[in-house]
Amino acid sequence: MSDENEGQQGPKSTFSTYMAEGDQLYHKGEYLKAIESYTTALILQPDDKNCLVARSRCYVKIGDPENALRDAENSLREDKEFFKGLYQKAEALYTMGDFEFSLVFYHRGHKLRPELQGFRLGIQKAQEAINNSVGSPSSVKLENKGDLSAWKPDEMKKSLAKGPIAPYKERRLQTQKTPKTERTAKQLLGELYSDREYLEKLLRDDDLAKGRTSGGERLQDIILTCISYLDTRTEFWQQQKPIYAHQRDRKLMQQQRKQARPVSDNTPQVITNMDQIENGNPQETLKKASEALKVVQKWTEVPNKAEVLGNLHSLIGNALIDLGDMDKALVHHYKDLELAKQSNQLDPKSRALDNIGRVYARIGNFQKAIEAWEEKVPLVQDGLESAWLFHEIGRCYLELKQHEKAQEYGTQSLNAATNICDDKWQLNANVLIAQAELELGNFDYCIGHFEDALDKAKILQDDPARKAIQKALCEAKERAAK
Repeated sequence: MSDENEGQQGPKSTFSTYMAEGDQLYHKGEYLKAIESYTTALILQPDDKNCLVARSRCYVKIGDPENALRDAENSLREDKEFFKGLYQKAEALYTMGDFEFSLVFYHRGHKLRPELQGFRLGIQKAQEAINNSVGSPSSVKLENKGDLSAWKPDEMKKSLAKGPIAPYKERRLQTQKTPKTERTAKQLLGELYSDREYLEKLLRDDDLAKGRTSGGERLQDIILTCISYLDTRTEFWQQQKPIYAHQRDRKLMQQQRKQARPVSDNTPQVITNMDQIENGNPQETLKKASEALKVVQKWTEVPNKAEVLGNLHSLIGNALIDLGDMDKALVHHYKDLELAKQSNQLDPKSRALDNIGRVYARIGNFQKAIEAWEEKVPLVQDGLESAWLFHEIGRCYLELKQHEKAQEYGTQSLNAATNICDDKWQLNANVLIAQAELELGNFDYCIGHFEDALDKAKILQDDPARKAIQKALCEAKERAAK
């Protein structure tokens, strides 16, 4: 009887206590015990998304990706943009061997939190796993079956059956006017490229497109679905890194592996594992990178020692950012910058200035962030990087109430995002410009940019952004009417 009564009593402590206990056990490597603590905590608060992510992380560690995926998906049930849940879902899928789908969620997470390098590493390892599994894109036969909804990137994700067709069609045709994009599509799609061209011709035939199948489906919807599928597969196999920093850092590490010469028993292992030090756990990343730093500092007669040291300082700095130690993070990022200037390397210099600006922006020192990022501007070589950088500088100026400068950089961000047809950054840039114009009293321009941002939010099916922009637009119209 006593045992029965004890079982009915349930947890004897608080949710926070069980969470803290689970965290301690996780860091000690006692994953099964940690799962027990997190499970008890979830009895008290069944929908706590941070606890679900924590337990999912433990399941990955013990080789149970199915349960890990279940917890990750439950953490996203109320908030589809919960970045920890997105990362954990990607990790679970990767562990299950579903590399393509894991790549999708790594990308989604990075769009929400571009400053977190865990998503960058995830994209890298998922792409490398795909390459190792299937070889070059030309050797893959694409099959149109199964649930393909997850393959629609955020900037193209629409309800084709219900959404406005004309804007979607217009945007698709505009992207085909870029010669570079056409060449890439031809190379990657091969024989399927002629099929895509044929589908576009059908789409231009208004009479045909308005017709319906015997089952009642609109031909226009079917054609758009096929085109969307081919385009998303092209984007995937193209393996473009929308994360400019990931592309840059990977290139640097590849150069380091090629140039460095073994000078001790530890050197080959350090070089080989440079791109495996960061694993999404900032504490473990900090530990491994610090250990590697001690080894590299002892090297002699290594041509690229400064670059390797700089990369390690960068990893340590970013791990410290995730752990909330901004002062120490700045120390390491400045060391990265100093080494880059000593070796006259532009890419590491750009990386260091990038990270220094991020730290200053996080702690609210917007003027220092602006100084670092404006020094980085001449080093930018990528359209996405330009869109992001100009936006962040403009945002800092907005925080400092320098609205004309905010408007100026917002416009530069919008131009860069338009050039690369990136709807997400066009949305962000339009919001920034609208906010600056509102403070300047230019209500017509403000309303126009909010309306453009609203259009982009609808295209992206970003409901939180749409609601926020609609509210801001109404307020702007009220101020204009006064």
